[in-house]
Amino acid sequence: MLPCRYCARGDGTCAHAGLAARGIIAGMSTEGAGLVEAAGVVVTGGGHGIGRALARRLAAGGARVVVNDLDADAAITVATEISGFALPGDAATEAGIHALIAGARDHLGEIDIFCANAGIGTGTGPDTPEEVWQRAWEVNTMAHVRAARELLPAWLERGHGRLVVTASAAGLLTMLGSAPYSVTKHAAVAFAEWLAATYGHRGIAVHCICPQGVRTSMFEASGQAGQLLMGDSAIEPEQVADALWDGMAAGRFLILPHPEVQDFYTLRASETDRWLRGMSRLQQRIEEIG
Repeated sequence: MLPCRYCARGDGTCAHAGLAARGIIAGMSTEGAGLVEAAGVVVTGGGHGIGRALARRLAAGGARVVVNDLDADAAITVATEISGFALPGDAATEAGIHALIAGARDHLGEIDIFCANAGIGTGTGPDTPEEVWQRAWEVNTMAHVRAARELLPAWLERGHGRLVVTASAAGLLTMLGSAPYSVTKHAAVAFAEWLAATYGHRGIAVHCICPQGVRTSMFEASGQAGQLLMGDSAIEPEQVADALWDGMAAGRFLILPHPEVQDFYTLRASETDRWLRGMSRLQQRIEEIG
């Protein structure tokens, strides 16, 4: 029996085996393993949700993984589970990202893949306090900028490196109910696009993960509005990890765990007014349910 791609257990008794049996996640695949095997990987926000699933998936594919999270206990738990290395801390601040990358290099020797996954869903509309807007900007956008600033010199010198940005479908579309989340996730997508366009010919690969609803603590905290917008289509974090694995193997920039997002994105670009009218109707429904 092949080991589970998410927790490396080989007895078929883990929770992921049940998800695979129900067709929610796939069985073990070796496609793309050449990109990951023995690679030095860092995953921020790796203690929970999507980050934990990414760390497990990459470790099961042979990567040497450093797990970062503000929640030190969670980072240590995941690192222990995958035989990785925990480096807890704040991966959004300039000092925090510098310390993380320096510590990861000490442990790994070099960083081949950096998963800038940490993110927060916060705030409502323009009346959201300045400090909340700023924190969303720091975590959802500037964390990626600061990671790239630290990583690019070495990557460009050796001619290869891989940055994975966990953005959101909100960064391609919008997220009703949270202007700070929508704005900062759009900025994250824009920065990832800029990096890919600027450095792709120099060996820098960039992947931008843009899921809709994923069953994480952030989704659970989204309340009735989140359930209305994403409840029926919400997926497991492991499905996001699968999508990244397949997207890396295929060399895709946009990683869309919900394939229908491509159609929504096309509609937004080609028939903007029609798309906005549809979003306005959704907003009215949210207001009606209170």
